[in-house]
Formats: sequence, C-alpha cells, structure tokens
Amino acid sequence: MSRGPALGAPALSDPLSRERHRILHAVQDRLDDVAKTAVAVMRTEIPSYALQDERFFDDVRDQVLTHYRMQLAALAGGRDIAPEDLVFSRAAAMRRARAGFALEDWISAFRVGRQVLWDVLLDCAGTSAEAQQAALSLVTPLMRYVDFASTHAAQAYVEYQQHVVADADRERRDLLDQLLAGAAPTRGPLLAAAQAYGIGPHSPMMAVVAVCVGDTRTGDLTSAEHGYATSASIGIAGPWAGRTLVVVRHGEVVAVPVVRTGMDAEDICTHFEAVQRRLAREGTMLSMGISTVAEGACELPRAYEEARAALDLVPSGGGVAALPRLSPFDYLALRADDLARQLVDPRVRALLEEDRRRGDTLAATVRAFAEADLNLRLAADRLRIHHNTAHYRLRRIEERTGHNPRRIADLLELLVALAIRDGAGEGGDHQ
Repeated sequence: MSRGPALGAPALSDPLSRERHRILHAVQDRLDDVAKTAVAVMRTEIPSYALQDERFFDDVRDQVLTHYRMQLAALAGGRDIAPEDLVFSRAAAMRRARAGFALEDWISAFRVGRQVLWDVLLDCAGTSAEAQQAALSLVTPLMRYVDFASTHAAQAYVEYQQHVVADADRERRDLLDQLLAGAAPTRGPLLAAAQAYGIGPHSPMMAVVAVCVGDTRTGDLTSAEHGYATSASIGIAGPWAGRTLVVVRHGEVVAVPVVRTGMDAEDICTHFEAVQRRLAREGTMLSMGISTVAEGACELPRAYEEARAALDLVPSGGGVAALPRLSPFDYLALRADDLARQLVDPRVRALLEEDRRRGDTLAATVRAFAEADLNLRLAADRLRIHHNTAHYRLRRIEERTGHNPRRIADLLELLVALAIRDGAGEGGDHQ
C-alpha cells in the first residue's frame, strides 16, 4: 500500500524534542480558536467563500479541524500519513466541486489553513533560540502534509469533472441525435437539456457544421483537441442570451443556435463568422457551413444537410459559407462542376482571368452595371469613375468576348462566368 509523507520528528536533541512537543501541545490547546481564525481568513480572502451561508462554514470548520488534528497527531507521534487517512478530504473536495467551486479556491483554502497554523506555531514557540529551532523543524513536514493533502483534493476535483464532462457530452450527443431525427424531447433529462439551450418543438433554429482544416501557425493537420476548442468557443453566448447546443461528433462540430426574439439569420451568420475568424487568429482554421432557418425540430434534419452541403462551397483553406447570405443564383454558380466551367465561352474565361491579374476592373464594371439595372451612368457613379470610362470598359468586353453586356442574355452569361470563376476558390476566400 502506498504511503504518504513522513511527518514524524527528525533526529533532535532531547531539549529540542521537548520544545517541539511543548509547541505542539500548546497549539492543540488552542485548536478550536485556530480553526475559527482560518475560516474567518478564508471568508475574507476567497471571494466565492464569502458568498456562502453558515452551514457551509460549519462544514469548512470541521474540515480544517480534522486536518489540524491529523497533522498535530502525526507530528507528535512520529507516524506517516497514508492515503486512506485523507478520505474525509476527498469527500469534501467532491462536495466543493459539485457545488461549483473552482479548484483554485479549494487550493487557496489549503494555503490559508497552512499559513494560519504556522503563525500560531510561531506564536506558541516563543522567542528563545531553542524554541525557534524546534519550530523550524516543523516547516518541512507541514509543507509535505499540505502538498500531499492538496494533491489528493485536486485528484478528487479532476475525477468529478471528468464524470461531469462525460455525462454532459453524452447528454448533448443524445439531444442532438434526437433533434436530427426530427423530434424535440418531450420529457425527462433531455427535455430539461433542450430547455436549457432554448430549444422547443417549434423554436426557429439553424444548423452550423464546422470542420478543422489546419493549424494557422504550424500548417499541421489539426487534432481532436481543436474540435473541443472549437466547441468551447462556439458554446459561448453571442449577441443573444443563453447557451448554444454544440456537439463534437464524427470529425465535425455541430451547433444548433436558436433564432431568439429580436434576432434574424444574419445575426447568427455574423456571430459564427466572427468565431471562425477569432479561432483562425488563435491557430485553428475552420471550414464552416451555415444553414437557413429551420422552423422547429421537424425541419432541423433538412437544415443539418444544408449546413453540410454548404461546406462544399468553402475553399480548401477554410472560411464560412452561409446559405442565408446566398441568392439561388449564387448557390447554383458555386455548386458548378467541371462541366459547367467547360461550358463557359473560352473567350470570356480568358478575359476574366486576365482581368483578375490586372485588378478585376472589368469584372467590377459588369457587376455594378447589373446591380444598377443596366443604368451605365449610375454604375459609373457607384464605381466613382467617369461614365465614358464605364462605356469604354463595356465596349472592350464586347470586343474581346463577342458578348454585349447591354443584352440581358449576354450579361447573364458574363455574370455566371464570374460567379463560377470566383466560386472555384481561385480568387481568394469566399465568405
């Protein structure tokens, strides 16, 4: 069986040994007051403790007294501390973890208890050289005890948190599986979980699917830990109140944000685009697809498939494809295959490639002309160029390609060619 630290007295002269026992007995006589002092200091120095009631502090006082008695008995009797001696402390650590206290607060309580006990030991020792030397002989065993006890407490915290995380992950996965089957839970723990995320049978929601495609700092392919980092970042509330259901599954991160009152699909898209950019700056590059709005759980399977399909629109280097921001024309152009690209007039394809290398001025003119409803003067104003310059550009396009942008059919073919070119991911990230 493993043993704890040796807390017995080192080889001391008889006078020092007597001084050591005198000090320990003096502290023992004041132990109740010492414990009360330690609890009072914890209450002052640990903010989360200050908010608790007297029942909590009764428990803390019992813990402090038990630790003090064990240390003093070991120091006086020359025995070691065994792990089974600290079962009471592990149980208390689990109670604190279950109540939501941070591990650093629990460790701070150990620090306070040690300091208060040491101050009392020095006070009981007195000022003689022999007493001071006897007190110093207690420093190492006291530190060993605190290290040993706090390590056991930390292990209890970790064990509890591992169970909590595993249970929470399982619950989120079960909830997502039911939602992706087209039904919202109606009873039991999954209903409570759904309500915690604001999800009801008829709640408007969207599906977001993200996959890690690389590390922006090293260029390495990302590991599973990036998925959990992504999950944690997405789970943080955005411009809305409440949490978002986020699950890591099958190599992808799936989020189900609810479109709450006062929000629209654009708010969701903006938030997740910001998440993608922030994670890219921190080292995790994502490809992210965002669905249209599902009106209730029955439509969520369709939204999930949309989000997965949207991933195909993201360039290989990562980015965001948000379907609510795309027109049917944009979507069809972005989904174009190699055959569609081959069907583009070679003259148009050659001109657009050349134009891109020169700054895309002709492409910008075509787009502005279409957006201005074929009003060339308005298009020129929006481009901040003279209308004669805009007229020259349209004439040059017609001369080079045989397509007159003033004719609807020709203009449409030019716009399709532009959308196919840009959708291929050759001209930069597509958002």
